Amino acid sequence: MSGSYYVPATSKWPALGSLALGVMMIGAGMVLVHDRGGIVMMIGLAGVLAVMALWFRDVVVESRKGLYDAQMDRSFRWGMGWFIFSEVMFFAAFFGALFYIRFFAVPWLAGEGTKGATALLWPEFTAHWPLISPPDASIAGPTEVFSPWQLPLVNTLILISSSITLTVAHEALKEGQRKICRNWLAGTVLLGLCFIAIQGVEYYEAYTHYGITLEAGIYGATFFILTGFHGLHVIVGTIILIVMLARIMRRHFTPEEHFGFEAASWYWHFVDVVWVGLFLTVYVF
Repeated sequence: MSGSYYVPATSKWPALGSLALGVMMIGAGMVLVHDRGGIVMMIGLAGVLAVMALWFRDVVVESRKGLYDAQMDRSFRWGMGWFIFSEVMFFAAFFGALFYIRFFAVPWLAGEGTKGATALLWPEFTAHWPLISPPDASIAGPTEVFSPWQLPLVNTLILISSSITLTVAHEALKEGQRKICRNWLAGTVLLGLCFIAIQGVEYYEAYTHYGITLEAGIYGATFFILTGFHGLHVIVGTIILIVMLARIMRRHFTPEEHFGFEAASWYWHFVDVVWVGLFLTVYVF
């Protein structure tokens, strides 16, 4: 549509997606607090997946009809850029909480700093991190923590490798080498699935052998909040990459017009960078 600006039709998917996500989070909260609500959570999850599928369908149909022009392309790029910025702020809040706890709250409880008077609460407490022994004896901390050089390092290498394979796939698409793009993108999807599986193993080990649970004091809470939300982003990113792989196999993109693929790449690289930060702050230091 040369010389025109396409305004997409009013969409019900943002509202329905928010509703489904809200139901899923309510169910998750019920599971965590009351140990029930699994059905509510699964209904919400099914709703989220359904909205994603139908929303992807509508965008693909609009794109294949040639409704998007250069102005829409700029709008999409700005929109994706602001979305990733919002994700940066999302994780910055959790990283900020971790740093505040490690470098301010825990030392204060041990009598350090200007607020050291809080040490009167637990005078025998000694500041240390990871917080294996919480100051309140009624809270059982983890028995031990993960070595960063085992499963966490494997997952780090997997995600770094996935960024490389995705970059190769993107460059191949820009050169019109669709078969090479398909193969390297399939490799990226496989690496994403491996990361998810290994993190599942790590969570199983955390609960059964390391005593790292949501009830294991502030260490357990921050561990699962940071790695859990990142894992959720990896799952979403892997789903998006699977959609991109299906579109590549159906010859939907051209070397000149493939912003859907490019946006998926931006998101995946962002998720990889976040993991490097998590690996360093949660596991190594």
